Amino acid sequence: MWSMGQVIAYLRVSTQRQQRSGLGIEAQRGAIERFAATEALAIIGEYTEAETGKGADALDRRPQLAAALAAARKAKCCILVSKLDRLSRDVAFVSGLMAQRVPFMVAELGRDADPFMLHLYAALAEKERRLIAERTRAALHVKRAAGAKLGNRTNLRSAGETGRAVQRQAVDRFVRSVLPTLDAVRNSGAVSLAEITTALNERGVRSASGGRWHRSSVRNLLIQAQSRV
Repeated sequence: MWSMGQVIAYLRVSTQRQQRSGLGIEAQRGAIERFAATEALAIIGEYTEAETGKGADALDRRPQLAAALAAARKAKCCILVSKLDRLSRDVAFVSGLMAQRVPFMVAELGRDADPFMLHLYAALAEKERRLIAERTRAALHVKRAAGAKLGNRTNLRSAGETGRAVQRQAVDRFVRSVLPTLDAVRNSGAVSLAEITTALNERGVRSASGGRWHRSSVRNLLIQAQSRV
């Protein structure tokens, strides 16, 4: 049985220089410790990673994350991170971590963010980053062509908070958009996770990541649906 009162902390920075400076690490550690204190969680271990370069979203390039997974599995407890992107900015990698069957907790999203929500947040964040990058490249191209001086005066903290609020709204919209189909499937006689999964896929309903449904994602959808009744 998994313990929900103990956690393993995992912190990550993108470069060795950031790790030596301690700037990113201390901010993450502070967020983790404040969250743990608020939620009455005992931090029984901490693993810190510094990685960069292509392939960083492969588990064999993240030895400290692999060690944190092993420690959490042995202690039967969650891994706690400050933000979801400290695990990864890649939805496929996040999905792979969910398949490790070790619970994850994200301080920024709160204790009630389940695997379905984490996967959905990752998918939405990846899509939004891609769209932002495309729009930014197009805008910069236009500005350069016009001879404009380029610069960025965006309030990044405010933009980040707005982005997270938009993601939460997107999660809610997605769940509500699937509810009518889910109700129809259940009313047609589908009861088990396997039956509901098959029915959703046969109807061409896409999951949050745009792919097929699996039993785990259906289970989490049912939990989310129940919370909205």
